[in-house]
Amino acid sequence: MIELKVSDGVAEVVLNAPEKLNALDPAALAELSDAYAEGERMARAGDVRALVLRGEGRAFCAGRDISGVDPRDDDVLGYLGGIVEPLLRRMAAFPAPTFAVAHGACLGVGLGLLIASDVVYVADTAKIGSPFANLGATLDSGGHALFVERLGAHRTMDLIVTGRLMSGAEAVAAGLFSQAFPADEVTEATRTAARAAAQGATRAFVASKQLVAALRDDRLGLWASMAEENRAQAALCDTDDYREGFAAFQQKRKPEFTGRG
Repeated sequence: MIELKVSDGVAEVVLNAPEKLNALDPAALAELSDAYAEGERMARAGDVRALVLRGEGRAFCAGRDISGVDPRDDDVLGYLGGIVEPLLRRMAAFPAPTFAVAHGACLGVGLGLLIASDVVYVADTAKIGSPFANLGATLDSGGHALFVERLGAHRTMDLIVTGRLMSGAEAVAAGLFSQAFPADEVTEATRTAARAAAQGATRAFVASKQLVAALRDDRLGLWASMAEENRAQAALCDTDDYREGFAAFQQKRKPEFTGRG
C-alpha cells in the first residue's frame, strides 16, 4: 500500500490504496513508518533533502481503516498511542523539510499525517474536519491541538459537534495549512516546492523546523525564542552552506548549496 521513490534529492511517499480512500490499518501504518525510516536514512546520508507525502485516488487519507474493527475488543490505546503517535513523531522529526499534498478526505489519522508535515498544500476542494459525531468517537491524532490553536475553542467545538467539514480553501483561509490550489494543480505545486527546498541549505531549514517545534510544543516566549535563534545561527556559521550563501550574495550569483554542512 505504501510506496517510496526518490528522484533528484526528493523522496516521495505515496499512500496507494485508492479503493478504500487510503484508510490506514496497523499494517499500513507500519509500512508508512518503514518508508519514513528509509527516507530518514537517506536524508542523513545526504541523498534526500526534502520529502513529499501524497495519496492516490480521490482522497489523501480518510483516516483509520475500521472496516474489520469490532468495537467490543478494539485496542484503541494500542492503535493510537502505540502505533499512530510514534509514527507522527517520526514524521515530525524527519531531518529535512517535509511537504504533504492534501486532497479529498483528510480525516482522523489522515489529518494527523498533515499535522506532522512541515508544509501542507491543499486542494481547494479538500475536506478537513472532525467526522466522528456519528461514530460515538472523538477527534484524534492531534486534531484538537491544531484546531484550538488556529481556530479557537468555540469554532473547534462547532466542528466536532456538528461534524461539518471545511473545504481546503476554508481551512487555509483559517490558518490551518500553507496554501490552497485547484485540485488539478496541487500535486505539481507541492513537488515544485519540494524540489526547490531540496536545492536549499538543509541544515538551516532543519534549524528553523526545530525552532518552530519548540515554539509550538514548549510555548517559548519572545526572548527565549530569540536566544534559541541566536544559538542556531551561531552553529550554522560553521557550515559550508552558510559560507556559500554569503559568498554568493557578495558575488551577485545564485548559491549552490550542498545541504551537508
